[in-house]
Amino acid sequence: METERLIMRRWREEDREPFAAMNADPEVMEHFPARLTRAQSDMMIDRMERGFERDGYGLWALEVREGGEFVGFTGLIYWDFPAHFTPAVEIGWRLTRSAWGHGYATEAARAALARGFAELNLAEIVSMTAVRNVRSRAVMERLGMTRDPADDFDHPNVPEGSPLRRTVLYRLSRP
Repeated sequence: METERLIMRRWREEDREPFAAMNADPEVMEHFPARLTRAQSDMMIDRMERGFERDGYGLWALEVREGGEFVGFTGLIYWDFPAHFTPAVEIGWRLTRSAWGHGYATEAARAALARGFAELNLAEIVSMTAVRNVRSRAVMERLGMTRDPADDFDHPNVPEGSPLRRTVLYRLSRP
């Protein structure tokens, strides 16, 4: 998929090093339970690629059209962990710090949402993040997603006692 400024594509071998660097960056990973090692990042790419094969969608690598720089990922992921709203398809993103503030997450997420609704015929797409992740919450709101505080939950994959456990849930229904 392409947007005005981005290419959303499957993962390549040359993405592994910058992806691992992004996942090791403490600022990028501030709202996640832990930074990832190179081996964990490689396993994540492998899982994402298997998801494309299985589901026909996933988290696409993001590349800036002008210059070809890898800047992170955006896309759709299926979740079935125990929660009041699962199973569900989530829109998610993670970008390198150099890509912050350019509107790339919103631009790519709009394309992923359009595909999810038009081509995958999804009735609803959700997004979630730690309560204190104001940057991602702002993207969710720019996308037209809405939050009902009654939907907020303690994420079962985040350790008890972690300040990241309390999670906000945003929703968007097919237009």
